[in-house]
Amino acid sequence: MSQFAGKVALITGGNSGIGRAAAIEFAKQGAKVVVSGRREKEGHEVIAEIKALGGEAIFVKTDVSKASDVKAMIEQTLAKFGRLDFAFDNAGVEQMLTPLPEQTEETYDQIMDINVKGVWLSLKHEIPAMLKTGGGAVVNNSSVAGLIGAATAPIYVASKHAVNGLTKSVALEYAKQNVRVNAVAPGPIETRMYRDFAVTPEVRQMLEGAHPMGRIGQPEEIASTVVWLCSDGASFITGQILPVDGGYTAQ
Repeated sequence: MSQFAGKVALITGGNSGIGRAAAIEFAKQGAKVVVSGRREKEGHEVIAEIKALGGEAIFVKTDVSKASDVKAMIEQTLAKFGRLDFAFDNAGVEQMLTPLPEQTEETYDQIMDINVKGVWLSLKHEIPAMLKTGGGAVVNNSSVAGLIGAATAPIYVASKHAVNGLTKSVALEYAKQNVRVNAVAPGPIETRMYRDFAVTPEVRQMLEGAHPMGRIGQPEEIASTVVWLCSDGASFITGQILPVDGGYTAQ
């Protein structure tokens, strides 16, 4: 029997990249999957892919920076599947490298609203839903930028440090209620976001060369870590930020 048979997993930003890979991996492990995101066409393509594998899934259009959307996302999850066991709070946006004086308040608000407020709102609504059926596990998507600094990207770096703080604090609050909360901290991963950032061969070569493994990670490598953190194999792990970065932060 698949390890997550009868369980329900929610993935925010599940319509592409790491979120898509995680949604498919949860489905392969037997979970019923809720994919949320802002882009409906891509979201429904992920649902079709899961159903083609024999899985069960729904798409819920959601802007995680809006409390009403997040509340509705959880309500639709419970209405369809009756429970919530796992959540991967993956939705996020990047910051293009820009000198500090040229950074705008609009950029600050967008990044903080999605990367920080979105995770906070998701936790706020996911955990009470999990408690209804005895607990669960949440994984937040942080970044190596949540562990180090990065010149000309201070807003993004600050947002991911904040995700780590949310992760640790909420993990402590619910540690005795059978809800585990951890985060993954990916290095550069082969996604649309990465391709938009690494626009020249020189930038790509620089990023690849900065990693001891000499390559960029794949979405499936993050997805498998997320699924493991939700599994019984990680039952004594909570409040941790796990780098998945090809050794980048070990240097």
